[in-house]
Amino acid sequence: MKALVIEEFGGPEVIHLADLADLEPAPGEVRVRVSTVVVGRTKDIATRAGRPPFAEQVPGFPHVLGSEHAGVVDAVGPGADPALIGRRVAVSAVLSCGHCRACQDRREEACSSFGLIGIHRQGSYAHSCVAPQSNLSLLPDDVPFDQAAALAGNGPVARAQLDAGHVGRGSNVLVIGAAGSLGATAASLAAFRGAHVIGVDRLSVKPGCMDGLPLRAALDGDADDLADAIREVTGGWGVDCVIDNLGIPAVWHKYRETLADMGRIVVSGAISHEPLPMALLPFYLHSQSLIGVRTGNRTEITALWRDVADGFRIPEAFVDARPWETVGDAHRAVEAGVSRGQAVLEVGD
Repeated sequence: MKALVIEEFGGPEVIHLADLADLEPAPGEVRVRVSTVVVGRTKDIATRAGRPPFAEQVPGFPHVLGSEHAGVVDAVGPGADPALIGRRVAVSAVLSCGHCRACQDRREEACSSFGLIGIHRQGSYAHSCVAPQSNLSLLPDDVPFDQAAALAGNGPVARAQLDAGHVGRGSNVLVIGAAGSLGATAASLAAFRGAHVIGVDRLSVKPGCMDGLPLRAALDGDADDLADAIREVTGGWGVDCVIDNLGIPAVWHKYRETLADMGRIVVSGAISHEPLPMALLPFYLHSQSLIGVRTGNRTEITALWRDVADGFRIPEAFVDARPWETVGDAHRAVEAGVSRGQAVLEVGD
């Protein structure tokens, strides 16, 4: 089979097309003929560059990146369901043991031997990828593969974030970096739940980057009066939940004071590694919470696909499908922060 591989860490130029041996699914696994695969900022780009948190966990070279993906099952291993052959599926990247305390509590994202397709084993920048049968979600016929990969990549964690933030109908939700892949999904899913969503991104640098999202307001994160604008949109109450996957101190200082009583700040990823100075007293005085969400577990994955069956979709403008031959350009765009929504590679012949 053909695959995009890296044989060393470095810039996007280290990714190249190669011929690899065909894969055979192990017991309990299936093989998927990959149609589309997401380009992940942390799982793919940081790893390719040799940066934390996952580069040191790559088992060896040549290595195939690629986490969540979508395609058609074309083979099953012993013990897997042969009726899956020919079915259209989306595939989660999370690998868990199924036996530890976290897994027994249905919290696979906290598994003591947590792993990822594309990091701890060969990934889906390839014609084929093998995965545990339990990682598959069957696709509705009307969900195209590019949308399916984007949903698999961001939907479960976005849902986990909104659940952690107690987001429901009428909630005021602030999404930092709303034009990005996870931000756009979280904003869209919050609106699907009936929440009032305020998107924040760098409008001064990327005018119109949030156009097409179901927002009550789109605000500029670089603006000095961001806090005043948030208060105006929320009628002075503030925000009930903040989804912040960036962790940029300058933006934190602007929105922090607008968190409402009983409000929750939910973080995943924290792209900026700069420490945030944090006063704990307001959390105590206002019954507020700061919550970390690693990724979505199988419970969230199942619930996400129920949302999809009920009509949830990521707006088309925020699913950026590209031929896999342009993988270098996709990595550069995501790394530079100039892409919009989720970059998705369409796997060619």
